[in-house]
Amino acid sequence: MGNNTDMSNLPTAPAAGEHNELTTRDEVNSLREGDRVEITHEVKVGLKVWSTTTIGTVERIERRRQGLHFRRNMDDKAFCDLIVLRLPDSSLTTVTMDEFSRLRKL
Repeated sequence: MGNNTDMSNLPTAPAAGEHNELTTRDEVNSLREGDRVEITHEVKVGLKVWSTTTIGTVERIERRRQGLHFRRNMDDKAFCDLIVLRLPDSSLTTVTMDEFSRLRKL
């Protein structure tokens, strides 16, 4: 089997200024591609929780439907707000915004 690396036909997410839907936070809705931001958020693994800060440049924001909730009705949609950031080393990271996340434009 060959390795097909052509990704030109894959769907792309809207850029930060091209929201399909508004998020639940005005501060996220005001972001534009290229904005430099600092996000302080909680990381949870098992019973451990710690706070971390991520600084980067906004590539895009997304409002993504997710299926993490157990025993929900099929038509009961759950969404999360994501910010895709380009870090100083040029890598990309995704931060899921929740009620504990703090966003600050730099």
